[in-house]
Amino acid sequence: MEPVTREKQIRRKLSGVLLLDKPAGLSSTTALGRARWLFAADKAGHTGTLDPFATGLLPLCFGEATKFSRFMLDADKTYVATLQLGGRTPTGDTESAPIEQREINIDEATIRRVLVTFQGEQTQIPPMYSALKRDGVPLYKLARQGIEIEREARPINVYQIAMQSFNGHELVIETKVSKGTYIRVLAEDIGEALGCGAHLTQLRRTATAGFSIADAVTLDALENQTLEERDQHLNLVDSLAFSLPSISLDAPPSLEFGHGRAVEIVGYTAMEYRVYGADGRFLGIGAVDDSDANNTTLTPVRLMALGA
Repeated sequence: MEPVTREKQIRRKLSGVLLLDKPAGLSSTTALGRARWLFAADKAGHTGTLDPFATGLLPLCFGEATKFSRFMLDADKTYVATLQLGGRTPTGDTESAPIEQREINIDEATIRRVLVTFQGEQTQIPPMYSALKRDGVPLYKLARQGIEIEREARPINVYQIAMQSFNGHELVIETKVSKGTYIRVLAEDIGEALGCGAHLTQLRRTATAGFSIADAVTLDALENQTLEERDQHLNLVDSLAFSLPSISLDAPPSLEFGHGRAVEIVGYTAMEYRVYGADGRFLGIGAVDDSDANNTTLTPVRLMALGA
């Protein structure tokens, strides 16, 4: 039998969430493409990017799961970052050569005192070497031309930050941060606060939205498995929205809701919910409107396809 090539592959309709342990050197888009081919998935998307040099947890969505990827985009994330002290680079990481060298004259007690000052709500200016766009042009393309433009500071939150190790010139930290936080910028700011400068040499995402790197699988492992074995790594679609409370509907209203119509509901406050049918099947996301005390309704926000 002639081997199946990428061009001749028959795509499957499947839905689920793959927790991928992305390797260094691959863009998130390239990693997604390889995973999509391994699963022969007809539809796929990622839930926010990791820099090519970074590794770690990259949730990928197949099929109906792509409808609910926004919950990953908004989620807090945990990283382990390795900072090379004593010098800065234009990109804030190893993608460019150091532009200065400084003396390192600090101890662990000093590092701990400095790290504490970075915990909490604050603002951060996005780096020029980022995928943010100005007039449709990614900032990193402008930066490569030597063009720097003013960027507006954005609110972020560093929930936790702690030192894991320090060997005199290399500092490893673990930090949990809100969406939109650039760890490269955080590393640079820590280096400036320490007075010696710093840039990232390694970055690994270990958790996001209740998912853990401990449950992730590598591309190499997937390539050595059968299609049936690969499917065992898929999480259910509703796992993307586990941060929301749930509502279970009886048979008649679940049918109405599944067809995109609002249903009356009692005893729920105004917010978004995971919605399940009478048979326990995940129907989608709904929003409760309790502005009318006499008619509280559950309105579909995002629905699974019928029969999915």
